[in-house]
Amino acid sequence: MNLFNLKGKVALVTGGNGGIGLGMAQGIASLGAAIVIAGRNEAKAADALQTLRDMGAEASFLTADVTNKAECVALVAATVAKHGRLDILVNNAGTSVRKQPQDLTEDEWHHVLDTNLTSAFFCSQAAYPEMVRAGGGKMINIGSMMSLFGAPFAAAYASSKGGIVQMSRAMATAWAKDNIQVNAVLPGWIDTDLTKRAREQVSGLQDSVQKRTPSGRWGTPHDMAGIAAFLASSASDFVTGTAIPVDGGFSIAM
Repeated sequence: MNLFNLKGKVALVTGGNGGIGLGMAQGIASLGAAIVIAGRNEAKAADALQTLRDMGAEASFLTADVTNKAECVALVAATVAKHGRLDILVNNAGTSVRKQPQDLTEDEWHHVLDTNLTSAFFCSQAAYPEMVRAGGGKMINIGSMMSLFGAPFAAAYASSKGGIVQMSRAMATAWAKDNIQVNAVLPGWIDTDLTKRAREQVSGLQDSVQKRTPSGRWGTPHDMAGIAAFLASSASDFVTGTAIPVDGGFSIAM
């Protein structure tokens, strides 16, 4: 029995055209799954597709605004039209606005919550009947260290990522009967375009994170590949409703 064989399976990764999303897409593709990445930046997606295809993966890109429910429904429908099924959903689309709580505008609050949390809900809703039709599936929702900790610049972001964890637990209990496992992954400080902006905006962040992390370094998108492969595969069939840190020990260090 090969627990890590995803040949014949189809994965949809939102925000999969770079950073953590691409790292997770690579992990899933390495087990043989076809990959559909969704996003809004077609130029960036071209590089991501080349990376996946260089691995030998079947990969394609679909444009979608996942904050819009109708576009989420259309995204899933287009994936199924192309591949005939949907087995794995990675809800990775995300953004942040780093401000003190009193300085956040109404639009900024809704932008972060809609991009990080509501999009994951809409995509999961759209994917659910297709996974039922396929006899089961895997949903992987991307939380954050801010699912666990507070920060003065992260009121909206932390709210959205805390919500990801609780939403994952609720969906896990609802859909276990359908053989759908729903889990959250909590990346630590990973070196991406998003955290590059954080390092520019938050003085001393680079050094303070590295000093606190027992592994002694920031993570890379490649560090997310293994957890994606595990949670997408049959190896995790009895794992659901969890929130797994992938952080080099950051969350357990004093």
